[in-house]
Amino acid sequence: MIHFFIFLPMLASLLLLATPVRWREEVAGFAAAATLGLGLYIWLGGGAALVSVPWIQALGVTYSVALDGVSLLLGLVTALMTFVAIIYTARRIPNPGTMLSLILAMETGLLGIYAARDFVLFYVFFEDALIPALLMLAIYGKTHRMAALIKFGAYTLLGSMLMLVSIIGVKALGGSPTFALADLAAHPVTGAAQTWLYLGFLAAMAVKLPLFPLHAWLPDFHEQNHDSGVADVMGTLYKVGAYGLFRFGMTLFPDASLELRPVLMSLAAFTAIYAAWIAFRQPDWKRLLAYAGLSHMGLVALGIFSLEPTAMTGAIYLLAFQNVYTGALFLAAGMLQERVGSLSTRVGGVMTQAPVLAGVTMSLWFASIAVPGLAGFIGEFSVLLGAYQIYPWLAFIAGLSTIAAAIYALSAYQTTYWQVRPSGGVKVFDLQHTEWLVLGVPLAVCVVFGVYSAPALGLIQPVVRALLGGGA
Repeated sequence: MIHFFIFLPMLASLLLLATPVRWREEVAGFAAAATLGLGLYIWLGGGAALVSVPWIQALGVTYSVALDGVSLLLGLVTALMTFVAIIYTARRIPNPGTMLSLILAMETGLLGIYAARDFVLFYVFFEDALIPALLMLAIYGKTHRMAALIKFGAYTLLGSMLMLVSIIGVKALGGSPTFALADLAAHPVTGAAQTWLYLGFLAAMAVKLPLFPLHAWLPDFHEQNHDSGVADVMGTLYKVGAYGLFRFGMTLFPDASLELRPVLMSLAAFTAIYAAWIAFRQPDWKRLLAYAGLSHMGLVALGIFSLEPTAMTGAIYLLAFQNVYTGALFLAAGMLQERVGSLSTRVGGVMTQAPVLAGVTMSLWFASIAVPGLAGFIGEFSVLLGAYQIYPWLAFIAGLSTIAAAIYALSAYQTTYWQVRPSGGVKVFDLQHTEWLVLGVPLAVCVVFGVYSAPALGLIQPVVRALLGGGA
């Protein structure tokens, strides 16, 4: 079942190439819904046990996959938001076959990242998810997309090269017979070599968190992607650096993680407050959301680097659900652009003509700024509470980003949805057809898991305890 969950989207992506144009939306929608259904079925079954078979025996590479609580939660969120993106793509983008195919191909890469229990397999899925992201930007991006693509590709490929060196070094220096995570953990690298290998792996993951100063590709990437926000949803899901550090970094480099904890937590706290400050100055909704997401990732990194159970649990919770509300906010920005022809935060008065769009967008922003009763609060509060047990002053600095978030979010919201529509401005229509589903489902998820967090915490906490107890 786990193999169908991972590879069904890729099979559907290839099938779309031979599907008549008039059926492509239906095929893509069915594949995305079926993938989500398989994920829910695996969840009800308690996850998916480890499957490990030799893949490239001469090199010690295995096909090892599993879905424990953390992998399953992130996989379910990925499947849900991919389904939402597919629905909106079919409505918003003319002749959407290529975009639908790229979304499904990227979904397989993301699900594979979460399921992989072999270091080389993780790398393969990591690169597999990159290719569709680049093609979305290249094919559907805006005027300056090539500059953004080159910057994004350069950062990612440099990080990937360093990660590959670390992957080879972990096996070679540790003496593991294979690249399987269990074997690598049983044959650890020690001393200074572990620190250097961790730094190589950390560089790749810091690009995909992202973390200051390896974040410069992010604002241009989002700004130059298609106005609909669909590619931005997938880009938000591609922030897999925190998961890579959680799954592989803490398992294979425990001493280095502890040794570098003060520096990395300081960097994470700075990222959170720096990005929140820069977000306040953005006149474009996509750039604002890019920096808001970067600020959230600073908090996620703070929790992961703390090695404290409450903070790490909160970090995974925040990582999962910020994918939901941030992705939905990108789609809401795309809907705004479709109506007024601009992504400016100064269009004014949208609420008077589109009250439902304005209300749902505000509710999603409430989740983003961690209002109690919504999913964002549980993750951010847990991260700060746990980080306070390690370094109170860093928790305080990072906590300032939550105050800044309220300022930049509500300021931009006020000048977009409140105030007065400019004279001669186009008439703004409210949510229509599938747009209700596209924004309503993510909002419902944020409400449900903001009020009742037990199902998600029940998936995360056992894995965190096992990891900190020395498990893989």
